[in-house]
Amino acid sequence: MSKPSASRRTVLAGLVAAAAGAPLLDTLTAAPAHAADLYASNTALYANAVEGVDFGRRFKRHELLDSSMTTNARPRLSSILAIHGGNIERGTSELCLGIAGYHPATLAPVDKSAPLYDYWMLEGLLSKDNGRLHVTAENNDDPVARSIAAASANVISVHGCTTDSAKLPAGTKAVIVGGAGRRLREALAVRLDRAGFTIADTSPDKINGDAPGNICNRTLTDEGGAQLELTSELRESLFDDFGNAPDVNSPTLRSQNTNTRYWAFVNACRAALAEVEKAQLDGPSIWHVPTPA
Repeated sequence: MSKPSASRRTVLAGLVAAAAGAPLLDTLTAAPAHAADLYASNTALYANAVEGVDFGRRFKRHELLDSSMTTNARPRLSSILAIHGGNIERGTSELCLGIAGYHPATLAPVDKSAPLYDYWMLEGLLSKDNGRLHVTAENNDDPVARSIAAASANVISVHGCTTDSAKLPAGTKAVIVGGAGRRLREALAVRLDRAGFTIADTSPDKINGDAPGNICNRTLTDEGGAQLELTSELRESLFDDFGNAPDVNSPTLRSQNTNTRYWAFVNACRAALAEVEKAQLDGPSIWHVPTPA
């Protein structure tokens, strides 16, 4: 992993193998809860922490209306999650908003002619120790988050990890592309690779996102979604001011200081969604999952 190009070649070889029938990631197995979790569920978190002081929730669900008898409205197929946003896994809220089509500083659509996606975020607001607000993805039982995922054929859940938890050399700027949704996972890996990002060819069980109970995999079609785990170094590189000490808890600095690499990451994810959505809409039905060639 010390050579990004080698890592990208490794994952692309893996994608070819997956297309031939070999698994890209480990088979679906239930993963244990995050060892450091203080709360066993979001319900427990909400009962013991103060919303607006310790944490906040932001989400957007777009209206879908079709009152015409002669036309059929395009369905909304995708949503974006940052279940450990704010100061829990810094930079993930801003990425969630960008991938959903909104500027993280203003919440205005980046391009009014481009697709906008539903999103949901839980954000840590504490001055320190935001990690205690972490609820592992399999235990996220927030009713709005669950309903958004369940209404979506595709879910991208944005997370942050350390190089240690990803079993990567210190300083590595990389993303682990996980999740149970093979089509979305592979499209993301290819698009992010083309944009010049290092795709880590490691998949520790605790962060590869392939458990069926992971909220990103609780999708409308049961095909599963994708989980992106970005190392701290990669997340920091996407902002000209990441809000480091003494302003470590200033999301304003991050949202107002996105750089060209941030937008390259966002646009690669959006291109992957567009590719998968086109295949779903062009196929027999969104429930049809083609068998790998």
